[in-house]
Amino acid sequence: MSPRDIALVLLVCVAWAGNFLTSAYALREIPPFLFTALRFIALGLPLLFWLKRPAPGQWPRLLAVCVCLGVLHFGLSFVALKMAGDLSSPAIVVQSYIPMTALLAWLVLGEKFAWRTGLAIAVSFGGVLVLGFDPLVLDDPLALAFMLLAALFLAVGTVLMKGLRGLDAFAMQGWTALVATFPLLAISAWLEPGALAALPSASWVAWVGVAYAAFISSLLGHGLYYVLVQKHPVAQVTPWLLLVPVLAVGLGIAFWGDRPGPRLFIGGAMVLGGVLGVALRALQKARSLPPTREV
Repeated sequence: MSPRDIALVLLVCVAWAGNFLTSAYALREIPPFLFTALRFIALGLPLLFWLKRPAPGQWPRLLAVCVCLGVLHFGLSFVALKMAGDLSSPAIVVQSYIPMTALLAWLVLGEKFAWRTGLAIAVSFGGVLVLGFDPLVLDDPLALAFMLLAALFLAVGTVLMKGLRGLDAFAMQGWTALVATFPLLAISAWLEPGALAALPSASWVAWVGVAYAAFISSLLGHGLYYVLVQKHPVAQVTPWLLLVPVLAVGLGIAFWGDRPGPRLFIGGAMVLGGVLGVALRALQKARSLPPTREV
């Protein structure tokens, strides 16, 4: 990767890590499902112009992807972030979606992986268990469960997305925002009564969190990520993204008052080490494939 592209991927990492901090502040005033809906409303408006119709027969898959990512992954992620009370553990645990994706691709798509990848997956999940015994996490273990569930839905959405054709990153984000908004508002009305009526009293800090999640994390972060994966193999970009939880842990210590213990650091190192192992094996596999010939 060129120095310019390395700078871009570092910008993506900063944008995504900052989202944990700004969203945590916003979630003090706006409940998780309503916050997620507001994020998608803000994101969806400028992306309406990028919407493209999916190929014939792909509507069911597209809707499933949008529900998995927009409603279930993001909704549960913000529930977990609010419940956790810290930034460190959610930022680390959500990375387990990478080994989950490898497992689902093996189960559903028949993709094979070597024993080294299997060992990396086992190490990653073992790290989640170690991390779960940290006193910071034991204060609310349900938050860990919700973040693992959010990571699972991200993995499911990622596997389903592999079958979609003709939709770029902006179109995919636009459809996700459009499909997810109304279910999220309905869930909020059911589980978060009075949240919408209390919205006018939210401070500028909460609205900055909404704007950051929509425009910096999603529009800028995912837009730049799409540019990078258009130029480089996904497996070459993925290892750099391990900086996201590292930066998020740093932000949590500096601004949120996180005081992670040794189990969180050991478990976090196991999770991220396993994720790195999966990513590096994928990169090695991609480099070993013969180059495609242009016709």
